Order: sequence, then structure tokens, then C-alpha cells
Amino acid sequence: MQGGYEDLIIVGINQVGFKGRRSKEMDNQVQSRGQKELQEQVINAHLCVGCGACAYLCPYQVIYKDQTIVLHDCDLAEGRCYAFCPRTSTDYDAIRKALFDEEDLTLELGPIKGFYIVRAAGEVNRANAQHGGTVSALMALALEEGLIDAAIVAEGEDNFLHHGIAVTEPIDIKKRGKSKFIVSPTVAEFNKIAAGDAKKIGVVATPCQAQAFAKMRMKPIAGKESHIDKLQLVIGLFCGWALSWRKFTDLLRRSTSLESITGMDKPPGTQTVEIFTTNGTIILPVDDINTCIREACHYCIDSTAEFSDISVGSARLPESWEETKTWNQVIVRSERGQTLLELARSKNVLEFRDVPEGNFDELKKAAVEKKKGAIERLREKSGQPNDLIYLDENDPVIKKIMG
Repeated sequence: MQGGYEDLIIVGINQVGFKGRRSKEMDNQVQSRGQKELQEQVINAHLCVGCGACAYLCPYQVIYKDQTIVLHDCDLAEGRCYAFCPRTSTDYDAIRKALFDEEDLTLELGPIKGFYIVRAAGEVNRANAQHGGTVSALMALALEEGLIDAAIVAEGEDNFLHHGIAVTEPIDIKKRGKSKFIVSPTVAEFNKIAAGDAKKIGVVATPCQAQAFAKMRMKPIAGKESHIDKLQLVIGLFCGWALSWRKFTDLLRRSTSLESITGMDKPPGTQTVEIFTTNGTIILPVDDINTCIREACHYCIDSTAEFSDISVGSARLPESWEETKTWNQVIVRSERGQTLLELARSKNVLEFRDVPEGNFDELKKAAVEKKKGAIERLREKSGQPNDLIYLDENDPVIKKIMG
């Protein structure tokens, strides 16, 4: 879920140690890493996160109703669809060290240059936001200052479906600040827009989407253009899970019409989810929501979008929930992220407050629990204690978590 951390990708490719699935048994053989392997190892194995990294690269894959659909067989032995997928096995440690300053890397949360509690300045700017409005404020500022000339954000469709949309005006970002907890194939929109006239693109991404962009930045297949150099900013969302469109909408229809829903939230420390409608608020038990979580989300080790420039989640504060939900916690991970946050401070785009004692430690603890749970479920899925499917058991972070 995009939101608080109580609910609560890092990869490498050919030239930095790409490790294909089942490589222990195939070390001395030439492996194919194309569409066929993607379908067998990810889509059919229920590991697909619906990020869209494999779409708009060729005519053979599309996203339809939050599912990845193969329209036609492809016989390429090595494809970008496989190389960019966040659920194909990769050397995470190599990509961490390639994309971030090594001295910033942490076991629990990935690269960290700073940790802050902030929110968009002014109640009007927070009105259409999920929580503190920080994501919308930062992305709008990046457009206004010319740091990017297009921003890709999630757009809701009829019947609760979502897709990525590229906007060029700050006001269009601020109209799209709410979350419905349904996956949006944002990377697919990048693949489409990056092939066009946009020169500098910013993206709001979930952890798995940020992982896909990290793999693309490594340029794994020589001679195959991905336009990834146009990606100038990734603002990541804290995320514990995303929901299956079909299962979740079936659940919602038992209580209300989809057209009446205006938003939703999960207050921290509760076992309920609030569904806001034109007729009032509906309370659903978390146990009901859990039945709608995409299976692939159970195998994700990243709750804080570790491969972003800036990561944003809902805050945990000692005040009431009404006050707490107007703030965000922010992790700055890169020089780009630090520059943007300081620009927002200097222009009074964001309000800052002191970080409450213990907040950072709580976040680290929650992130570790997410990693441990995913590792255990991957072991169960593979049936082998050292086969973590898309993770490398020799990754220093994984070894420490497992130890």
C-alpha cells in the first residue's frame, strides 16, 4: 500500500553481474533471457508486479486490466522485457554501488543522505493529496524550475483502473495526488513518452517500479535504446502492497458503487481501511483487504523505494491522526534528491518540523521485518532454503538479514 510504514530493488545486469534464474544449475550453459523466460519465470509464476517495464518496448506485451498480457511470441534470446523486469534475478549489490554513494548505503533502508518530516506548505496544497502533499509539491517544483519537462504520475480510469500519464503543467500534478492502492503501470508510460520529444522526465514510482528504472539505468543490452538517460528524477512512494484490481473492485462493490468512491486511507495502528464515498465513510477490516493483495507483493523486500532520488511516506507522529496525516516522512537518497529538497526549503514550498525521537529507528525496524517476511515466503515458494528466486542469497544485505 502506498502510505504508512507500519504496513510496510537494487539490481544488476550483464556487465555488472546479471544472474539469471536457476543459474546454479546452468552456470556452464548459455541462457536465454527473453520473452519466453519472462513468461515462465515471472508472469506464470505470479511474480509480476504490473509495473509495465516490459510494455511499449515492442508490440508483443501490453498491460490490460492490471495484468501483463503476451500478445505474440517473440524468439529473441535476450530481450529488454526480461532485462528490465524487477522480478528477474539480478545482482542488487552491484547496482547499489553503481547508482549511489557507497558511504550512504544502509542495511535496512538502502542509501540515505537525510531523513526529514515535511509537508506541502499551505492547506490548499494538501487538500488533494493523500497525506502531506509532499510528492505533488516536489514534482510540481521540478517542473516549474525546469529540472524536468514532463512528469509521469498515476491517473485513475473508469472502474478503478489506473495507468501512467505524462503531464507538463504543475497544476495537473496537483489534481492527481490521491491513491486508490491499485497498481499503475507507470514504467510503461515512461517507455512510451521517452521515445518522444520529452528531454527530461520525472516519475512518481512505487518500489518495484523504481527497481525497474534502476535496471534500465544500467543499460543491460548493448545497442538496444531505452531512452533511460531522459530519466532525471524518481520520487518513490513507501509501499507495503498493491491490490489486485479485480479482487478489490469485487470487494468494494459489495458495499458501494465504484463511482461513489472519492478516496481511501489506512489509519496507523488500526486494523481497518477507510473508504471515502459521496455518501459517507465505509470501514473495511484489514483482513478483507489482505485477500486482495497481489501475490507478487508478498515477495518484495523493499518498503521505502530504495532506488529513488527521494522516497516519501506517511508520517508517524505523537499527535492525533487528523494532524499526523498532514505530514510525510522523507528519505533523501541521491544528490539530485538533496538538491530538489533544499530548493523546496529555500522557496518555502515545504514546511519542515523536527523528527520525533525514535521515528527513524521504527522505520528501520519495519523495513527489516518486510525484508525478512519476503525472504521467508520466497524460500517457501522455491522449496529450497537458499533459493530466493529473484534475490541473490550472497547479496551482503540479504546475508545479513538472513543471518
